[in-house]
Amino acid sequence: MKPKNILLSIVGPTASGKSDLALKLAKYFKTSIISADSRQFYRELNVGTAKPSEEELKRIPHHFINSHTITEEFSVGDFEKSALGLINNLFKEHEILIMVGGSGLFCKAVWEGLDEFPIIDPGLRSAINEEVSKNGLDPLLAELLKNDPVYFNQVDQQNPMRIKRAIEVIRSTGQPFSSFHGKAKTPRLFENLKMGISLDRKVLYQQIDSRMEQMIKKGLFEEVKSLIPHQHLNALQTLGYTEIFGYYEDKYDREETIRLLKRNSRRYAKRQLTWFQKDLEINWLDPNEDWDRILDQIEKQLNA
Repeated sequence: MKPKNILLSIVGPTASGKSDLALKLAKYFKTSIISADSRQFYRELNVGTAKPSEEELKRIPHHFINSHTITEEFSVGDFEKSALGLINNLFKEHEILIMVGGSGLFCKAVWEGLDEFPIIDPGLRSAINEEVSKNGLDPLLAELLKNDPVYFNQVDQQNPMRIKRAIEVIRSTGQPFSSFHGKAKTPRLFENLKMGISLDRKVLYQQIDSRMEQMIKKGLFEEVKSLIPHQHLNALQTLGYTEIFGYYEDKYDREETIRLLKRNSRRYAKRQLTWFQKDLEINWLDPNEDWDRILDQIEKQLNA
């Protein structure tokens, strides 16, 4: 007999097949999906975020897809609070819920809570923002590599908000940002079952390149062009958008932009894998296995 209140999380790198597997599992267990993809929250970001299709969204209840606009600040702390309230409410109707995503920090926030970080002096924050406006992100990346190589190899290096946050903590405390991770877990009112997507690296990179080509055919360049008036917003400081903003600023030609899109996506996937592989509670599976085998593996974990 399955225990009650299990959050079944499907995690892994971009383009690995997480969403497809989550849809199959939600249909099998007759339940809802919680998205922990920090870019799919935003209604304006569609082509570049590989959201489920309209038909899929109608077929299976999804939460935190198109839930916010890019003009809203929605931090990982906000997500933790909102997601926990929703999850605890949904468990009144379902014994199993599905969470899917590749944003490791957002998954961690739901699984066990966020680590406690020091309060930052607003003056330091303003000074760092001014540095980025004047000199770009590269000097901060160099500072992060020198002072916290662990976090440097985990973080999305195209995400200024996360880079600036790490530098704030490092300069405030003199300690690596990563040293504040891994504090005591916050008890949850549900059990976590974590399943990770494992693919041969060559196959994964081929799927990433193929997905990017499909996004471009579907109008990724046009979507980004329409967002140029808002490119200063934090929600748009993200993979797949910053590269194309650079194209429209004549930093790169189209061919070079596509090369950067693919390269940066592969690098992001590598960082995602690094993050998740450190979590020994994740059970890894091959999404190309026979469906019955996948289901059998998950059922055994549920009943363990």
